[in-house]
Amino acid sequence: MTIGREPAGVAHYHGPMSEDTPSQAPPAEDQHDAHRLEQQRREKRDAIADLGVDPYGSATSDLIYLNDARDKYAKKADDAWNAETARAKEAGEDPNRDADQRPRVKVAGRIVLKRDGGKLIWLQLRDHTTGPASLFEDPEIPTAVKRKLDPDLQIAISKKDVEAPGFEIAQQFDLGDTVIVEGPLMKTRKGETTIWASAVEIASKSITPPPEKWSGLTDIDQRYRRRYVDLHTNPRTMWTMRMRSRLMSLIRTHMEARGYLEVDTPVLQAQAGGAAAKPFVTHMNALHMDLFMRIAPELYLKRLLVGGMPRVYEVSRNFRNEGLSPRHNPEFTSMEAYEAFGDYNTMMELAEGLVRACAAYVCDEYHDAGDLVLPFGDLNIDYADNFMQITFRDLFKNALGFDVDDHDSAMKAAPKHKVRTHTEEGAERAPILIINDLFEEAAEPTIDPQRPTFVTDYPSALSPLTKPKADDPAYCERWDLFIGNMEIGPAYTELNDPDVQAAKFREQLAGQGADEETFRNFDDDFVHALKVGMPPAGGIGLGLDRICMLLLNAKSIRDVILFPMMRPEAD
Repeated sequence: MTIGREPAGVAHYHGPMSEDTPSQAPPAEDQHDAHRLEQQRREKRDAIADLGVDPYGSATSDLIYLNDARDKYAKKADDAWNAETARAKEAGEDPNRDADQRPRVKVAGRIVLKRDGGKLIWLQLRDHTTGPASLFEDPEIPTAVKRKLDPDLQIAISKKDVEAPGFEIAQQFDLGDTVIVEGPLMKTRKGETTIWASAVEIASKSITPPPEKWSGLTDIDQRYRRRYVDLHTNPRTMWTMRMRSRLMSLIRTHMEARGYLEVDTPVLQAQAGGAAAKPFVTHMNALHMDLFMRIAPELYLKRLLVGGMPRVYEVSRNFRNEGLSPRHNPEFTSMEAYEAFGDYNTMMELAEGLVRACAAYVCDEYHDAGDLVLPFGDLNIDYADNFMQITFRDLFKNALGFDVDDHDSAMKAAPKHKVRTHTEEGAERAPILIINDLFEEAAEPTIDPQRPTFVTDYPSALSPLTKPKADDPAYCERWDLFIGNMEIGPAYTELNDPDVQAAKFREQLAGQGADEETFRNFDDDFVHALKVGMPPAGGIGLGLDRICMLLLNAKSIRDVILFPMMRPEAD
């Protein structure tokens, strides 16, 4: 049977539709059928159990992946066996089984197609190394995905050739079942590589029918909610998540090669600090105290510099009780690193090298082009050239036509850019907050999204944990990296004067230099650590989810997180 065709009598998966496909409600009759279809599958499960077979399988050795099995096909051995069977048929005798030198393989996979011909059952199996034929013909699927996949592998189960009770078990198979098949590799007359089964087992009976025309993954919401289905029905999702894992490993290797020590800091903290964000609050019964989910690991990592660790980093899960968007998830992954006796220039070199190394890995492994240009939506981002640099002040003035220090002009420009000048209670907002909002609304969009760009030297009032510039204390040694119209992360020359740090904390508590919705506290222990003495240092924080979005051409942060936050489904 030719892969991709749909002959009569064939049951098959309907793969998930694109992200842009509108959600469609299943017809009422399909809703009523759901229970009936599940009951039929339960009856088949019971029938397998009646054969003395566990429908949920057991540990199995010697399995290989489906793409590896396909690669083991040997044309010479297959031709020889076909000649032997033709000779035996003409002579009216059984073939000489000793002459069968075809490679034998043992595989496991999920059934994505079944055709029952009575005495011969045809299946197609899928694992993480294969995908549907339609995938290879779809111009919307990246070449990177196609290159690492083979078509789903065909299985033939003949009643006369499979060991008992294999054929009886196969008769009870449904789409979505996970099965184990062993047998020699051959090709059909249509040239389809096929395992001619000699043994068949059930590994897990699927009680719920897989996605079909009206049910399952017909919209992006369901793909995120039912990721366990999305993974095996959508090869691009599997590829993305595997690539994310490899990029995380690459990041760790890159950091360790530069002498950074990976550490773990508390997720539950008595005080939430290190970032301007709203924390999640929880309660510890044993100590009768409220705790906060980590919003950033920064202040603990700096304590390690005080303790004498020269270079530390953490790949951390952080939690911020804020909004959801295509670029924000309340639980996200960052990489923060701190280097004693470094500064924000040290961190700039680290960030550029790290991002370029990740881009090079994706290009080398999954793209034909020899350059470091990767697609992100309609953009083609060049990671090869030196990253651009521009100061906050210059970018602001180029976009708005007046200087950062011109607060009167900022107040006049605010309404045009829909920036609030007063709080909900009617009080005037701090000028620096208006400047920052104008920068985000009017200046950031002017950055070339196809050229990674460092915006440097932010106003000191926006960065209470950053060392001011020696020649102009109104500005500080901070940069933010922007790529593809997204902020990827900031870096700082860290503030290590305990008295200045304490004053900055007090300013925040008084509402100066921080938005009225920002969580504020005074971390007395961190100030004490600075009194002990922290060496001058550079620090960096990179959003790893967003880096994965960029390099893997994902439209939403949810596309690179296995289980993103979702609103509860309605009853």
